[in-house]
Amino acid sequence: MFTMRQIAGAAVPLAAAFAALAGDGDLESRVRHGFADSNGVKIHYAALGPETAPAAGKKAPLVVMVHGFPDYWYTWRHQMEVLAADHEVVAIDQRGYNRSDRPKGVENYDIALLVGDVAAVIRHFGRERAIVVGHDWGGAVAWAMAMMRPDLVHKLVVLNLPHPRGIRRELANNPVQKKNSEYARTFQKEGAEKVLTAEGLASWVKDPKAREKYVEAFRRSDFEAMLNYYKRNYPKEPYEEDKTPLIKVKAPVLLIHGLDDWALHADALKGTWEWLDSDLTLVTVPGAGHFVQQDAADLVTRTIRSWLAR
Repeated sequence: MFTMRQIAGAAVPLAAAFAALAGDGDLESRVRHGFADSNGVKIHYAALGPETAPAAGKKAPLVVMVHGFPDYWYTWRHQMEVLAADHEVVAIDQRGYNRSDRPKGVENYDIALLVGDVAAVIRHFGRERAIVVGHDWGGAVAWAMAMMRPDLVHKLVVLNLPHPRGIRRELANNPVQKKNSEYARTFQKEGAEKVLTAEGLASWVKDPKAREKYVEAFRRSDFEAMLNYYKRNYPKEPYEEDKTPLIKVKAPVLLIHGLDDWALHADALKGTWEWLDSDLTLVTVPGAGHFVQQDAADLVTRTIRSWLAR
């Protein structure tokens, strides 16, 4: 529930932010590019928004956005425009992608190191914690960060990546999810990267102009590194439920899931609240697929912004 004062206070920056969506000049010309050092691995980021919150006169809340496969920081372009009205928004290229470093070796893509990359970005911006937003593999990193480094996570927003225990449960018990994960088993095979192309990886992008940017970004990327995420971290057969001691997520969670996702079955969302120590807001989006942040960009953006303003 929002008060009239909250709505009135948000109206001006929100209107200006949505107006920017129709303004001239591409987002790429307005973001601040830079690199954070993660134990010698350079993590590229694109930042937008004020370092100081306009109304509060203090540092604006930091939002760190983490993409998945196959993607890069530009996937968050619609959300960045609006959230940047009163947040400092930082979208990263995960290691192996676009302008970030591409270390060799599957061991360099362990989930703990990916969490360390996000932690390095938060340190780079001089913050004690951040709102962490993740999609797909970025969602896996976000969940892991909330469990491994709860001190750094103020709030958690995850798109189309159910809690890891939910995925493991469905892989072990749901024939539909097991069938849908055939692509992941293929990616785990040696040499699977040899059949990938930048054009093929960008084929899911609906906007032709954006697709051109994706092809350029993927040509700068390392296909083997992309698949190392699956080889190192994705469950392998025989699939079993996760029986390790439960570490509950302490941060509030907003979970958004496009129901037309062919890779990750929505049944994995069931019981998410059992693995959390705080409140959960679950939003399902009929008609949207795996890349819900682009398929339902306006709904996702408004949902995230209103949830953060609670």
